[in-house]
Amino acid sequence: MQNITYRTSRFFDDVADQRDRHVHLILIATKPDIIKQVPLYRELKKRGHLVLLGHTGQHYDENLSGGMLKEFSVEPDFNLNVRGAMHEVVSQIIGRLGHVISELKARGKIVIPYVHGDTTTAMAASNAGFCHGFASVHVEAGIRTLTPDYEKLKMKNGKWELNDIGAWRDFQMQAQNWTRGSLEPYPEQFNTRCSEAATGIHLAPVALDRGFMLSEGFSEDRIFVVGNSVVDATEEAMKDAKNATVFNRHPQLKEGGFVRFCIHRRENCASEKRFRAIYDAMKALILSGRTVLLIEMFQTNAAFERFGLKKEVEELARTHTNFVLSPVWSEYRDVIAAMSRAAVCATDSGSMQEEMNAMGVPCVTLRFGSDRSESAMAGGNLIAPPVSAEGIRKIIEFAWDHPEMRRSPKLYGSDVSRKCIDAVSRVLKEGEVFRTEEERLVA
Repeated sequence: MQNITYRTSRFFDDVADQRDRHVHLILIATKPDIIKQVPLYRELKKRGHLVLLGHTGQHYDENLSGGMLKEFSVEPDFNLNVRGAMHEVVSQIIGRLGHVISELKARGKIVIPYVHGDTTTAMAASNAGFCHGFASVHVEAGIRTLTPDYEKLKMKNGKWELNDIGAWRDFQMQAQNWTRGSLEPYPEQFNTRCSEAATGIHLAPVALDRGFMLSEGFSEDRIFVVGNSVVDATEEAMKDAKNATVFNRHPQLKEGGFVRFCIHRRENCASEKRFRAIYDAMKALILSGRTVLLIEMFQTNAAFERFGLKKEVEELARTHTNFVLSPVWSEYRDVIAAMSRAAVCATDSGSMQEEMNAMGVPCVTLRFGSDRSESAMAGGNLIAPPVSAEGIRKIIEFAWDHPEMRRSPKLYGSDVSRKCIDAVSRVLKEGEVFRTEEERLVA
């Protein structure tokens, strides 16, 4: 099929020549994919399995993909080279990956796709495999957005008001104060649910995620609570932090005491009201003398352009030495080296909520809810709904080096990649990842 590039000209023949019938196919597309999937790829390699690394090509430039692949010393076996709008990317992944899988199947191989989290790749790639009768291993399965029950809180003039941040934290630490049913983040909550339907082995990060899946009718014996493989990558990056170069570029971050902002969710960057609330909170922190790091991603920059803020934010960076405006860093060791010294992280990312928990850095989630709500229930994360700049600023200042938030329990395990592959191995001893209804009922 056109547009797919292979590492070698004999790609399919080379795979066919391998004696192992099972092909463990690790799929990556975005930076979080690379961070969380490469540890599993390495674990499979270490055990001597036939394993392939497939890249969709969604994140294709140096700072979003290339630099990190070099840092991790891995090279994809094939690249689907997808491009375009969301619907085009989805259809291209299904079509092109479907072609790769069909060729492997024709050569007698049983393909086991490993998909990650709530990405477009997870949704489309699991679909491509399922079309050929191959079920996926879903890494980071079962994540569902929970939202604090705002109706329980004191309202004034029909609006929610935040007065006592400590009480707000206590409220979030009670499981009964959260509700289900959010469609945000979009389209990630759709993606993860779709992926689950084509999954044969569900690798859930925490027991809360397993509970979601059981309530939705998934088979108990195929759901494994293993932690999150991001901790394996984070631990490795911390060991390599001495080689970080970020403090050469941004010396004002070296002593810590800063907040990292990350704003890239579609719902935040498409809504002027939400984006302005976050931006104005960040601006107020800068003007008050706090050190602020803003990582400018594609959606962030598009929002600055869309809402006429591009010149203003660039002027802020030019005139305030306590404000670092930076594009995405290409190396993970730089991210972890800097974030380990941060006072707080203010983000709408999912993975960063996990990384902050692993490093013991207070986190403020710039959303109405969270698909990592367990971190808020544990006390290390605070939801800051993007409705009020003043409210967001107050929450960030409360979380700033907050001692109790720094001591919140670590939730995502250790040696996670080993546990993930152990779970896969247990299933393969009994049968295949794809299981028919007859096999399920007889088991």
